[in-house]
Amino acid sequence: MSTEPPHIASTSHWNHSSDPNFSNYYEQQSVSDETVQRFSLVRDKALQLLGANAADVTRVLEVVDVGCGAGTQSRLWAEMGHRVHGLDVNAPLINVARRRAAESGLEIAFDVGSATELPYADSSMDVALLPELLEHVANWQGCLDEAIRVLKPGGLLYLSTTSWLCPKQQEFNLPLYSWYPAFLKRRYERLAVTTRPEIANHCKYPAVNWFSFYALERYLGPRGFACLDRFDMVELRDRSALAKTVLTLVRGLAPLRLLGHVLTPGSTIFALKAP
Repeated sequence: MSTEPPHIASTSHWNHSSDPNFSNYYEQQSVSDETVQRFSLVRDKALQLLGANAADVTRVLEVVDVGCGAGTQSRLWAEMGHRVHGLDVNAPLINVARRRAAESGLEIAFDVGSATELPYADSSMDVALLPELLEHVANWQGCLDEAIRVLKPGGLLYLSTTSWLCPKQQEFNLPLYSWYPAFLKRRYERLAVTTRPEIANHCKYPAVNWFSFYALERYLGPRGFACLDRFDMVELRDRSALAKTVLTLVRGLAPLRLLGHVLTPGSTIFALKAP
């Protein structure tokens, strides 16, 4: 009889090692100004949707950062006093995350594990962050279902992932890869894990799924989520008159919103779970 807690199965089928080229690259990239600014913006937008703000530290949230890598996003939440749990399949990057948290004097629970087998109780998290993750998990539905399971009613799910609508992407070092037919993508996925790892930046689990905001909304909507895309989340305040006009048109006209997604790499969703 298993003595493991509910929802925790053996993760022995996952390879928790990492190519040094991959780990070293993401260890450095994780502290770049661009990365810190991007994750800070995500945090502040999430707090805004939850009715909090970046200056209010009286409400302590339970936050899970799934696919946390070297832990930059986790630290940004922990610095505000929130209770943060970070999980990643990549053991070397988790070691970096633990070291950086200790050096910063932050208490963050970092674990090596699988996004499809989260070691957290049902309805235990206020915020679930899934940055650049779904594309790498073959069972992406199981990954999303686990995030949904651990979220409290009224909680917030944030995810960023690939987009098949936009030809620009960073997963494979190949031009227009998002638009390749499925059979050709399968070929390059095999090459990425055998003889040509450089085409996927030496990633142990290269991207195998390609999404759009619309497809993810169709999955999350029936599960009780109200979904917002990147255009919904852009602040109009302090924008020029022209920018305000363009954003208003994009939000109001479905063809223009679709064009906006075609022109912007990646799919981004902020999704609020029904209370």
